[in-house]
Amino acid sequence: MRSADIKRKTKETTVSVSLNLDGTGTAQIKTDDQFLTHMLETFSRYASFDLQVDASGDNFHHLIEDVAISLGEAFKAALGETPIERVASFMMPMDDALVTASVDIVDRAWCDADCPDELYLHFFRSFAMSAGLTLHIIIHRGFDEHHLIEASFKALGKALKNATVVRSDVLSTKNKVILEK
Repeated sequence: MRSADIKRKTKETTVSVSLNLDGTGTAQIKTDDQFLTHMLETFSRYASFDLQVDASGDNFHHLIEDVAISLGEAFKAALGETPIERVASFMMPMDDALVTASVDIVDRAWCDADCPDELYLHFFRSFAMSAGLTLHIIIHRGFDEHHLIEASFKALGKALKNATVVRSDVLSTKNKVILEK
């Protein structure tokens, strides 16, 4: 089973994340921020990842950042060395919002995301950097910030679900990179 448990404790936050990539989308989320809780539940459901998060912090910036870092670390650890599809995109409509998320799980971290809220832009960047993946989120249209952010989490979940499908061989012209010391 591709799963991982991460605990992160700093002067500013306490975060515990349990992630199962081969789940059914069950979420048990407890944070100090109702909207963050809602976004993590949404991500879990659309990715079909089982996710447990227990997080508290001294302010919303630190909370959102450390949850994203912990989730990214759990995602990277859960993947292990199993060959996966690696690359996927998903376009998500949600009311006025139309958003595409594209991922490449390649251990070359990069994030370029359209996001109307700086804190959630920071979430996406922190997640991508910690997970070691390339992430692009493009807003095609929309005006309601809640819908734009939620559609981004849904699209990211669906893209990651598709990118983490197990395959028989490594999808790369390099095959496998081996670092020598």
